Amino acid sequence: MDRPAVETRVLEEIAEDVRDVIGEEYAFDMKITMDTSFSEDLELESIEFVALADRLRERYGDAVDFVGFLATRDVDQVINMRVGEVVEFVVDSLPTPATTGSI
Repeated sequence: MDRPAVETRVLEEIAEDVRDVIGEEYAFDMKITMDTSFSEDLELESIEFVALADRLRERYGDAVDFVGFLATRDVDQVINMRVGEVVEFVVDSLPTPATTGSI
């Protein structure tokens, strides 16, 4: 699967997790894109960020260390984080499928 297809799939999965974590009706009707911000657009609170981290660990396993990813960022970077940054982090963290065939 090529990277754009993987990013699209991961974006859909993360959007689903975000909607479940927020649990507010407005979130279910909101279009979540790569440019959607967690704080401004989604108004995600810190406890919801923790719940999202748990969801990502459940969905993708230990290969995606979201808490470790957040630890590399300062407070302003976390506050201003966009969904696309998390999508790219997840895609970069996922194991690459082995290629088949001979060279």
